[in-house]
Amino acid sequence: MSGPERSTSKVTSISRAAAQQRFEALCAEFRPDVYRFAFWLARDRSIAEDVVQETFMRAWRAIDTLAEPGAARPWLLTIARREHARLYERKRLETVDIADPAVLDHPALAAEEGPDHSDVRAAILSLEQDYREPLVLQVLMGYSTDEIAAHLGIKPGAVLTRLFRAREKLRSLLAGSEGPP
Repeated sequence: MSGPERSTSKVTSISRAAAQQRFEALCAEFRPDVYRFAFWLARDRSIAEDVVQETFMRAWRAIDTLAEPGAARPWLLTIARREHARLYERKRLETVDIADPAVLDHPALAAEEGPDHSDVRAAILSLEQDYREPLVLQVLMGYSTDEIAAHLGIKPGAVLTRLFRAREKLRSLLAGSEGPP
């Protein structure tokens, strides 16, 4: 190798080592958060572990796009949310003709239904928009308080207040009492 080629090679190996070190620090710091979020989405440990692994693989490939170190956690959680969604994009469920006599005799059709969450769904839908929206953004979408505040155009303190009141109203509705909000 001549002089310029050697220096380019050395710079590449240094920047690659720096990127790897930066990535390992991200993994160490945010892996528990990403795993908790993935487990919350999937409700299954093995799926959550797969999502975390895919998340960090995608993050490694795109580590150079992370310009702001303070944005690492939301960046990783967004990747995890997308990876979880990709699991179901690829999954194609088998369909059957329900008029087929063999299908009608299938034991799964005679099984009892699972728990009905329609009362929870109805209670959430009955909340005022100001309370329902931040609650859904936090619980279903995994948004942080700051992200919800930015999305709704309000202050983080107002988000916390709305979330507290939404939970209180939800408890009240599900307990069957129509007491104070």
